Amino acid sequence: MPEFYEFFAGGGMARAGLGPAWTCRFANDFDERKAAVYSLNWGAAGLKAGDVATVSPEELPGRADLAWASFPCQDLSLAGAQAGLRGERSGTFFSFWRLMQRLAAEGRGPRIIALENVCGALTSHGGRDFRAICEAFLDLGYKCGALVIDAALFVPQSRPRLFLVGVADDIAIPAGLTARAPVEPFHPATLRRAVETLPADIAEQLTWWAPPPPARRNSAFADLIEDDPSKGSWHTPAQTERLLSLMSPLHRRRVEDATAAGERRVGAVYRRTRRDAEGRKVQRAEVRFDEVSGCLRTPAGGSSRQQILVVEGGNVRSRLLSPREAARLMGLPDDYRLPRGATEAYHLLGDGVAVDVVRHLARHLFEPLLGIAKAARSAA
Repeated sequence: MPEFYEFFAGGGMARAGLGPAWTCRFANDFDERKAAVYSLNWGAAGLKAGDVATVSPEELPGRADLAWASFPCQDLSLAGAQAGLRGERSGTFFSFWRLMQRLAAEGRGPRIIALENVCGALTSHGGRDFRAICEAFLDLGYKCGALVIDAALFVPQSRPRLFLVGVADDIAIPAGLTARAPVEPFHPATLRRAVETLPADIAEQLTWWAPPPPARRNSAFADLIEDDPSKGSWHTPAQTERLLSLMSPLHRRRVEDATAAGERRVGAVYRRTRRDAEGRKVQRAEVRFDEVSGCLRTPAGGSSRQQILVVEGGNVRSRLLSPREAARLMGLPDDYRLPRGATEAYHLLGDGVAVDVVRHLARHLFEPLLGIAKAARSAA
């Protein structure tokens, strides 16, 4: 049974994606509230709440098959201050990596190290942050490659994320797991450009991981919506009209077209700050009816709280997306236990990794690699 460490663990969404065939030997998150939710769902064994900089190699048992790290994205996100890896939050990557270096020095470097972050990590500081991460893998003797995977391939949420996967040099990589050149859908133009800007000696060492694309997604945003939300109530007609009044003519026409269709349509709405024709900043409500929600975010402000718009029989209703609906958009089952407070639940989920994406990587990349590695160890 493969074993793993989960860093920046949040509520354990990577653990949910890896599935019951994997054994978690250690988990860590700085946020005690998130750690409490982790414990609620997975138990407290092997869980340490606290700064990753305080974790010592002695606390990590054995040699893990996988170390997963969804390190903080705030300093790399376009929505943040973009301090990059020098920022207070995203800079915790270096604390995590120093721990990996210490394990490697003891001959216990994880067989696979997987990082997850926002796609802004590709371009922050003119690509220097992406270069630093790639160099960290290569300097530690790991064969490394990057993928961009949008959760919308699996669940009805637009959520592209960057994944860097490094494999220890004692693991043979079968040809079927890699490609000679970038391939869709996991190596989009943004990733290819980032690799092209790297120094040649680094770019030439990178691996193009090539897991198969998933089967066509068979769920839509409307399928996950509760008729009677467990938390949150429907807006009053006046509140819905206020939301509609914030829409530009383009987005208002989308609502009118949905009403004219005469069938139930569910749209996702975000409030954003835009500039009007005179260049003034104004608040806008933007709606999409393409069967996919916008990317879930942490509730830092009102504009980050996603709302839904239900058009049916000429009626238009609106409300906040409920925590359970948000959990479904992350691929979590309905028996996953959420925090009691809605804001805390939104924060947990907005910071998380989509469960189905992790499962796809585990099935088509991690597990084949580890199967070969274990067979080689058994024969030795």
